[in-house]
Amino acid sequence: MLKKVTFALRILIAYAVLSVACFLMLRTIVGYTAFRDNVQFLVFKQAYVHNVVWKTAFYIHVFSAVIALMAGFTQFSSDFLRDNPKLHRLIGKIYVGNILLINFPAGLIMGFYANGGLSGKTAFLLLDVLWFYFTLKAFASAKSRRFVDHKNYMIRSYALTFSAITLRTWNLILSNSTEIDRDDLYVIDAWLGFVPNLLIAEILIGWNRLINRSSAPKRKRHSDDHHEDAGNKQKTEYEDA
Repeated sequence: MLKKVTFALRILIAYAVLSVACFLMLRTIVGYTAFRDNVQFLVFKQAYVHNVVWKTAFYIHVFSAVIALMAGFTQFSSDFLRDNPKLHRLIGKIYVGNILLINFPAGLIMGFYANGGLSGKTAFLLLDVLWFYFTLKAFASAKSRRFVDHKNYMIRSYALTFSAITLRTWNLILSNSTEIDRDDLYVIDAWLGFVPNLLIAEILIGWNRLINRSSAPKRKRHSDDHHEDAGNKQKTEYEDA
């Protein structure tokens, strides 16, 4: 009973965090629906607002990233997977297609034009390449039915998807609590936006492996007991016959 309550609370907290995150993302997106060149982040990109390639990539990323954010989160529920396998696969394909075909190309373009000099560009390009790689590996693992690998790569992929939130969160914290130069702040934020996410993802993956290893002997004993009971039953039936 306690285990079920704890699990339910974890899911509730996770969905609450995602709901707040999606609300903040949607509020940001609304600010760009007027397509003006002097709002929010565009204020700091005046050198590129007349660059059609960069601007197209920017708006594609802004309006589509939230889809990946919402779609990806549903994929971690075992109950959802068990009860809705077809829907799980459909949402998964939307998530993968969104990243590989839409946001990866847009992210590459934005990375090349990123603020913060070489360090800033490197951070965003690395983020984009890893995002593509982990998502592709997650998809390939599912296709080959290696579901443990699939889950681990999805955790890594979604950790980078969630950088859309952590980037903005760190920017809000640092800009209001420090007096760091804006260009330096941009570089720090670029790395803080996704590196801690990946570290947390690897800790979570390692923790899951540890739990699975510790529970493996119990599953084996249960399986052995089951086979022994079945053997005894067959033996009894044979003797009675």
